[in-house]
Amino acid sequence: MTTELTIDRLGHHGDGVGSGPGGAVFVPMALPGERVAGEVEGDRMDGARILSPSPERVRPPCPHYRQCGGCSLQHASDRFVADWKAEVISTALAAHDLTAPMRQTLTSPPRSRRRATLAGKRTKKGALVGFHARRSDVVVQITDCHVLTPALMATVPVLEEITRLGASRSATLAFALTESATGIDLAVSGGKPLDGPLRAALPQFASHFTRLTWGDEPVFMDAAPILKFGPAMVGPPAGAFLQATEEGERALLASVKEATHDATVIADLFAGCGTFALPLAAKATVHAVEGAADLLTALDSGARHAQGLRPVTTETRDLFRRPLLPEELSRFDAVVIDPPRAGAEAQTRELAEAQVPRIAMVSCNPVTFARDAAMLVAGGYTIDWVQPVDQFRWSAHVELAAALRLAHIPA
Repeated sequence: MTTELTIDRLGHHGDGVGSGPGGAVFVPMALPGERVAGEVEGDRMDGARILSPSPERVRPPCPHYRQCGGCSLQHASDRFVADWKAEVISTALAAHDLTAPMRQTLTSPPRSRRRATLAGKRTKKGALVGFHARRSDVVVQITDCHVLTPALMATVPVLEEITRLGASRSATLAFALTESATGIDLAVSGGKPLDGPLRAALPQFASHFTRLTWGDEPVFMDAAPILKFGPAMVGPPAGAFLQATEEGERALLASVKEATHDATVIADLFAGCGTFALPLAAKATVHAVEGAADLLTALDSGARHAQGLRPVTTETRDLFRRPLLPEELSRFDAVVIDPPRAGAEAQTRELAEAQVPRIAMVSCNPVTFARDAAMLVAGGYTIDWVQPVDQFRWSAHVELAAALRLAHIPA
């Protein structure tokens, strides 16, 4: 039975949402205000016909868009997506009765994603490499991608060869690719055991990758992958986190610097390899705290070999189980906190009690950001501004940086 409905809004995954006879219906690739028709199964209408298109609808630039699950919003104008991502943050804050000055979304350009995970699957005829289809384990082969950097896209034929060598017929390989200053770092998971023949065959790809890791085992490293954070050069462990685009990293770093502009002693919590800690150390003493010891080893080495940095200290600590306490936080005049998607509820509670003058919050989840920010506001902080950052272009993913200060401290 064909159903017609009007799209009222976008859901958090970028699907259009309308009201059907049984309640909310999610319609992929539909925009608010559009009238659509199609078959409803459960709470979804896949393959809907657009009866009256939105003025914000555009032609998707990628030929793989309808099948590939890598993007969800190529059918919407850049202006619409930027405004919608800012609205997602505002809505999350409003759920806690919060408002904040919202800056214009900063969006990374096409073909700028320097970190991505591709899937590899053996077939009867050979192999295919690409992204998974929407809501499916099916791998959609990509011959072009408007998201990945040209350097990452150029590895696809090589990844197909590796898939033929190292994938079983029943498993899908995951290729974690990171473009570094010295070349492309590749970490492969889900493959066959690294036995003698496979280990002997993989070094033939050394001209394409600066390092190849198979599961947890190193295969070769032609040159150490290098990431540049401020004046420091960092050699990350395999699979280490890196901001998805250079433009996104610059936007987040600029926001963090602004939020901590007059600080001289800074704590960087969930510091990773030093994305923020090392550039901030050009003007301030920094204490970097992170749960993964190998990340801090890389950060420390980068700091020790860089010129012109103020002291950088490190501490390996699980901030979920052992957050820094108020007495430990009292020596800092600013804190940078960049937790994973779950946020940092326990650590934020201690921050609110410690009354650190300034806090720069970075988040990849507006919902947990709003929850944590609400604790700080209840503890006497003001949200000066929020900067939405879209480095996952054409996806529903939203990132942000925010500046908070104790209400009695001048902006």
